[in-house]
Amino acid sequence: MAEETNIVLDTQENALGKIQMAPEVVEVILGIAASKIDGVHQMRGTLSSSINELFGRSNHGKGVTLKVIDGKVNADVYVYLNYGVSVPKVALAMQEALKEQLLFMTDLELAEVNVHVVGVVTEKAPKIIDPDDLFNDETPDQNGDQS
Repeated sequence: MAEETNIVLDTQENALGKIQMAPEVVEVILGIAASKIDGVHQMRGTLSSSINELFGRSNHGKGVTLKVIDGKVNADVYVYLNYGVSVPKVALAMQEALKEQLLFMTDLELAEVNVHVVGVVTEKAPKIIDPDDLFNDETPDQNGDQS
């Protein structure tokens, strides 16, 4: 017999039956909430999620792993932060927002939200494209002259 992996919501006022939720649903909720925090550049993904994003399919649950131990829900969140942000402030804001969002949407309480900062991403200067010179293969030298 397969092990039950769904999360059962404890609703005493619902006498019609029980409500079950797949852990992937909780991961998606937490992934979306975490990516909306100021200072978060992106969530960590796997090679397969990166390939899926190239084809237009986004995996909102990437970067979140969920563990249910003795009825308590623990989340590990793996993020890349923008350069220059305060890591403790962003991590604390993320912990509070994830707990609040999950409680609001599912009535589940997170016992732990562990934030793992995987890296820091710097902003790159945008490449300036001259629309009048799209097909020029020559590169300008240091003085701006074509070589």
